[in-house]
Amino acid sequence: MKSEQQLIYQIALTLIPNIGDVLAKNLVSYCGGVEAVFKEKKAKLLKIPGIGEFSADCISSFKSFERAEEELKFIEKHKIKTLFYLDESYPFRLKDINDSPCLMYYFGGADLNTLKIVSIVGTRKASDYGKAFTENLVADLTEQNCLILSGLALGIDGYAHRAAVKNNLPTVGVLAHGLDRIYPATHKKLAAQMVEKGGLLTEFPSGTIPDAPNFPKRNRIVAGMCDVLVVVETALKGGSRITAEIANSYNKDIMALPGRVNDEYSTGCNHLIRVNKASVITCAQDLLELMNWHTTNANKPKQQTLTLDLEPDDLLIVNYIKQKNKIGIDDISFDLQMNQGEVLMRLLQLEFKSIVRSLPGKFFEMI
Repeated sequence: MKSEQQLIYQIALTLIPNIGDVLAKNLVSYCGGVEAVFKEKKAKLLKIPGIGEFSADCISSFKSFERAEEELKFIEKHKIKTLFYLDESYPFRLKDINDSPCLMYYFGGADLNTLKIVSIVGTRKASDYGKAFTENLVADLTEQNCLILSGLALGIDGYAHRAAVKNNLPTVGVLAHGLDRIYPATHKKLAAQMVEKGGLLTEFPSGTIPDAPNFPKRNRIVAGMCDVLVVVETALKGGSRITAEIANSYNKDIMALPGRVNDEYSTGCNHLIRVNKASVITCAQDLLELMNWHTTNANKPKQQTLTLDLEPDDLLIVNYIKQKNKIGIDDISFDLQMNQGEVLMRLLQLEFKSIVRSLPGKFFEMI
């Protein structure tokens, strides 16, 4: 268990002006620890990639430890958990994402490292079509016992959270503000219901209001935390379309609900499908088939038997993919020091044998 002093330094790291998550992680890595960042001499700070004169001055002159101490009192009073990116409890799905939050605050009991997480997002101006689809989708996922993640916004987000509560599924809302408030205020009762089996998650300390720049930051957590992102309804330039683009950059599986071409809040979904950034979803079965979640354990021994008959290089590739879960052909070729053409040929053979499956963007995973 971390000490209060360690936590104060972790909070303080996120309070340094003009130091984002990427730079903060670099600082910790180069300095050898969080506390060491604040004790490092400016001359050495300037040698760290990405740190210039202004950033070094911000670190050297940092004096806001009282604010960090105030936040510590707040989280202790309200029994809020902190998740630092080096903690074992930090969501593993975010650990390999470069710009994931250094520190998050979590109020709830749901397992953020559970086996299956589905993010559901969409417009605040949801139609009856979008509402009904969201409610039916969540209800049909009940047997999967997956965690439903969204942004606690009006519209599709709220319908997804409510459907999860109704069907006794854990659900977590990712906030664009501190845990000292709920936005929108109309979701206070819903948020209280969610905490009983799910939770509320944010990277923002108490006192942070829901300013516009916070929502894209919130959306990257929604995108990064999930196994699959479902976009129900969104305009072409809607926030949920942006969330999908972020998820695509993270190599996440994305699904979108198709709609009529003249419906404003279906244009974003239709676009994602048209440019092959999202698979079509019409029901829960589509999601289960894409994620291979309908497969029973009875199929696993068969796969193990098949791998025993593989050539050494094929077995090398299979074991590598097992370790990485989902990996691109470029990385396979580079890390295993194999010709890309040969790797592709072997992957195709493995796909024919139903051992691996190809994904959009030249990625592969085990079946």
